[in-house]
Amino acid sequence: MKSFFRTKQLLSLFICLVIVSSLAIVKHGELLGHSFRSEQKPQAANNDTLRILGNGTAVINTSALASDITGYGGKVPLNIVIKNGVVENIVALKNDETKEFFDNASALFEKWKGRTIDEAMNMKVDAVTGATFSSKAIIGNMQRGLLYAKNNLQTDESVKGNSSWGSSDNSGSSLFSLRNITGICVVLMAAILPLFVKNRRYHFCQLILNVIVLGFWCGTCLSYSSLLGFAAHGMEISGNIIATVMLITAFIYPLFGKKSHYCTHVCPYGSLQQIAGRGIKYKIRMSPLAIKRLDKVRKLIWALLMVCIWGGVWSEWTDYEPFSAFIFRSASWIVIATALLFIALSFVITRPYCRFVCPMGTLIKLRY
Repeated sequence: MKSFFRTKQLLSLFICLVIVSSLAIVKHGELLGHSFRSEQKPQAANNDTLRILGNGTAVINTSALASDITGYGGKVPLNIVIKNGVVENIVALKNDETKEFFDNASALFEKWKGRTIDEAMNMKVDAVTGATFSSKAIIGNMQRGLLYAKNNLQTDESVKGNSSWGSSDNSGSSLFSLRNITGICVVLMAAILPLFVKNRRYHFCQLILNVIVLGFWCGTCLSYSSLLGFAAHGMEISGNIIATVMLITAFIYPLFGKKSHYCTHVCPYGSLQQIAGRGIKYKIRMSPLAIKRLDKVRKLIWALLMVCIWGGVWSEWTDYEPFSAFIFRSASWIVIATALLFIALSFVITRPYCRFVCPMGTLIKLRY
């Protein structure tokens, strides 16, 4: 019996991997960084790393230099315009980032403009609150492009070697930032302690930490947008420890009988619904038949959304999941309104979005 259960769980995990992989290929044209779009090859001539214009201005394209650096939705290539050793302009090339997030993060461009290559390399630039993933991708692209400029452009600046590159690497500093360390501690608490501590008060405190730290401060939730981005472009675990722990609780824990651990103990939006549910004792009573029908509706919604991506009809729906409402400075009003609507419903209906709508939750439920 136990072997049958384990085989069933492994099979469901394999099915989830196949679904996510196929969606990533259709939406992004990549799987773990390997491109499946043959039409991109003729455009390679437009992606030369270095172009020198007639007036001596250098244009550095980071598409190849930072091909391993991804934001929330994928790669974030830049054109860095350098004239007389000074960063004159920065132009974002085509990317799959959510527009609201990227527009917010692109404010970072102004920090580098007017700086010499050495000055720009030595700057410590922090991610924009509310657009962390896009910001980190922009910073990473700038660092790679500036290093390339340092080594390949002749300027009047003294060459100091590459030691400044390591000291100014944002990925290292962000890994040990107070926000990241706190987020890692909270997500590990959510992943481990509920396995041993069965206390209602502790659970409520953990829910609050999930909302404040993982949600509003770190802006990290499992969503289709992030999941497909990881599948398409790969994932640097050392820089995404919080998301890695979330993935383990969502897709690996069910192998050991912990079916809904992520949704119940980790997910910030699920936590916020649970907190709201404790605000009012009165709850709308739904019959088992109504719950069963709503569950079928949830599965139907999920199937239709999957078809939208596979069919290339409306893959942009992944930008409207309510999880991104935690990053409220960048989230669209539609996302914020949707998130607030389901939180309001949570006062009288137990976790309505989780139980009757959530596409991410439906995918996770394929694991059990």
